[in-house]
Amino acid sequence: MRIHHRRRPRPQSGTRAASTLALIAVLGVLVTALTACGSSEPRNLIDSIRAGKVILGAKYDQPGLGMQEPDGSVVGFDPMVSEFVVNRIADSLGVDHPSITWRETPSPQRETLIANGEVDMIAATYSISEARLKKVDFAGPYLVTYQGLLVRKDDSTLTSLTDLNDGRRLCSVSGSTSAQNVKAQLPGVQLQEFDSYSSCVEALRRDKVDALTTDETILAGYSDRYPGEFKLVPMTYFKDACVSGSLKTKGQPFSTEYYGIGMAENFPEAVEKVDDALRAMFVTPPGGESPWTRYLRESVGDEVVDEWIRRADTPGSGYKLIPTVGDQSFVDAKSTPCGGEE
Repeated sequence: MRIHHRRRPRPQSGTRAASTLALIAVLGVLVTALTACGSSEPRNLIDSIRAGKVILGAKYDQPGLGMQEPDGSVVGFDPMVSEFVVNRIADSLGVDHPSITWRETPSPQRETLIANGEVDMIAATYSISEARLKKVDFAGPYLVTYQGLLVRKDDSTLTSLTDLNDGRRLCSVSGSTSAQNVKAQLPGVQLQEFDSYSSCVEALRRDKVDALTTDETILAGYSDRYPGEFKLVPMTYFKDACVSGSLKTKGQPFSTEYYGIGMAENFPEAVEKVDDALRAMFVTPPGGESPWTRYLRESVGDEVVDEWIRRADTPGSGYKLIPTVGDQSFVDAKSTPCGGEE
């Protein structure tokens, strides 16, 4: 019996041409995508809003200030401020509110992410400083905060900074200026440094440490996350002290931080637009509260906000809560020298 081998049909020239064109099209898309991913041009917030898409930087691990939920959404005070800003600018430009893509922005990476065009702007407990102003532009500030202590609510022995000096265990993040400030003032404190604030909070909950120190807003977020477990203790210098060559007077708050919104340099219109939006956020309507106050209450709780307002309104307290948007003169403010004493 003869076996007939079926010859495989040769592809038609039209089919081959179509396949080639399809391959070229796919390669073109890939090249375009790779080029876009590799772009390192800084982003102009105004252009992005007009285009209908913005990328906003936030923290993903700070309760109350910036937290990513299991569904992927990002919540907290800083994201609410960011959304208000971009939507307010869109309204002023007469365009639709843009779609928002959130991007996690860890503290050491913020300037790089801005310079590389990976975000339009960052609101993420981003303190305005002289060093950072050499790399990015800031709008704001939109919040003033101070260094504080978080302690267990049932611990009646820790009511002021000096109570730490009898060998109590203080936790903060490795390399934190906050912790070093306390150590310099209180040589008797046992400083324990962890890799994250959440680790410190867990240690505090389990009685492994006695207190946690960092910005009060961050501490307030953790306190609100665990109702009834913690309380905030304000930190002021208990005596005149020389810190890094500057005189700190008795009763003065520990480090004052001004949170701003970081953006790429050389886009002054964007900074101006963000400042205008921030000013609108502070406007209090008749018989109501400003969006800024509502956001802060939602983020850290009424009790904490009411205490901060009372403290700021107390004459001579040295504390304030609401900054002057656009005024960054604090960066150049001259400190009182110690006269060479250390």
